Amino acid sequence: MSATRAWPALRRRVLTPGISNTLLSVRGFHEKTPESREMLETVGAMFLTGYGHAAEAGSSEEARERLEQIPERFRGFAYEGAAMGFAVRDGLPLGGRGHTAAFVDGPARHHSYMAYVGVGWAMARLPRFRWRTLYAPDPLLRWLVLDGYGFHQAYFRTEQYVHRQFQEPEFPWPADGPLWYAQRAIDQGIGRALWFVAGTDPERAADLVDAFPASRRSDLYSGVGLAATYAGGADADELKALLVRSGEYRSDLAQGAVFAATAREEAGLLVPHNRLATEVLLGTTPEAVAELSRRTRPDVAGDGREPAYETWRRRIAAEFPVTPDTLS
Repeated sequence: MSATRAWPALRRRVLTPGISNTLLSVRGFHEKTPESREMLETVGAMFLTGYGHAAEAGSSEEARERLEQIPERFRGFAYEGAAMGFAVRDGLPLGGRGHTAAFVDGPARHHSYMAYVGVGWAMARLPRFRWRTLYAPDPLLRWLVLDGYGFHQAYFRTEQYVHRQFQEPEFPWPADGPLWYAQRAIDQGIGRALWFVAGTDPERAADLVDAFPASRRSDLYSGVGLAATYAGGADADELKALLVRSGEYRSDLAQGAVFAATAREEAGLLVPHNRLATEVLLGTTPEAVAELSRRTRPDVAGDGREPAYETWRRRIAAEFPVTPDTLS
């Protein structure tokens, strides 16, 4: 290997976590079926593959060329991992600067949801005094960084964040707030992780959510809906069971599913399980809900009382109201 390639390869080996960290047996997550286990572990493997590409790549474009070789079902997770990898490089004292910006504003511009979530994974791995290096310029989407942080904590610190239901005290990011919304965004990521902890079993996922205080369940169900739609792993009957179990939080479950379908549609990564989930959970198509998401997207300035991101989420949820008929 030439000297010009030796350092990037070494950087990849040093920075990239071991693949065993994604095994359900290592994480202690539920195994519903061998097929669901294989799917979830492939998601983890593809995330780490994307992370490794970012750790080794000389440029964001070089990373993109490799990411585009990953199957469509798992490519979004690889982009998520790559965003984490570039953000970690930016956060290291000798890692250089501008890697995340070049990636987010360039190759990942159609994967913005996953890229911002990936930056949140890096947040969980970097010391707080390095958080100033995190790149999340869109004031509307930046809350997805905290979603990614919450997913990471629930995935790797499951006992504390899931079973003991830990909440972050006065979370200090973003610096210009509103800080009261931070825990809610973190809970949305924890909800996504619950789908993985439950091994894509809807009854187990709902049991995990329902064990939390009622004040946190709306955000948790939103995360579950997003993961069930984006990652998949449930058949039509299981998705119907999830819909029933969500009960009064059905609108929140739907909002998460809309975000998932939108992320897939905008990235050109729609696959059959996305269509199944939107049909069962939303009664429509991914293309229709992507248009709904764009139509309800607010002015990023907001109204000063709540983040525009939350305004957006509430507008989407309102399109799927909970009525006595839907609860029957």
